[in-house]
Amino acid sequence: ARGVPAELGNQETWQRRSASRRFSSSPAIGAFAMMENHQRRVRIVLPPLERYFARVRKLLGLADGAASIWFVDDAQMARWNRSYRRKRGSTDVLSFPASANGHARRGLPVRVGRRKSAVPDRDYLGDIAISPVMAKRNARRFGRTLPDELRILILHGVLHLLGYDHETDGGEMSRVENRLRAKLGLN
Repeated sequence: ARGVPAELGNQETWQRRSASRRFSSSPAIGAFAMMENHQRRVRIVLPPLERYFARVRKLLGLADGAASIWFVDDAQMARWNRSYRRKRGSTDVLSFPASANGHARRGLPVRVGRRKSAVPDRDYLGDIAISPVMAKRNARRFGRTLPDELRILILHGVLHLLGYDHETDGGEMSRVENRLRAKLGLN
């Protein structure tokens, strides 16, 4: 069975647990999204990442509560990677679409700077899990800072929630991602 892991819940679950959780709020952009750190191995500074996530949502025309992001440890990522992708070991980012069958339903093509919503018929896209340990390794390997690598993974996860799949789309996701990275000031 595919879909959102029970540990992540769904939008209603997030709202019920909101009293004891940290919600993002960026007064400069008016963001309202969930971002939580559930690991302790790598230090994560959430406010700049929350502001970046708000910029991504605004650029793509997504609702403020379009997705949630969890930073989790490698063991959890490895379990989800095995359960949902049938791959061994950890990975840097996993996206869990909110659709009933666990597959993202392709939205409109993403156009940089377009104001219309990329997903006109629903506001909540799903959940994104990121491994800061893997992000730190990738940052070293690609000569980036950890915050930049985390920003890249947030964007990558959102594109997966929008239905892009770099493993099957002949480079379409990479082209869109590179245009958006340039627009957002990332290498």
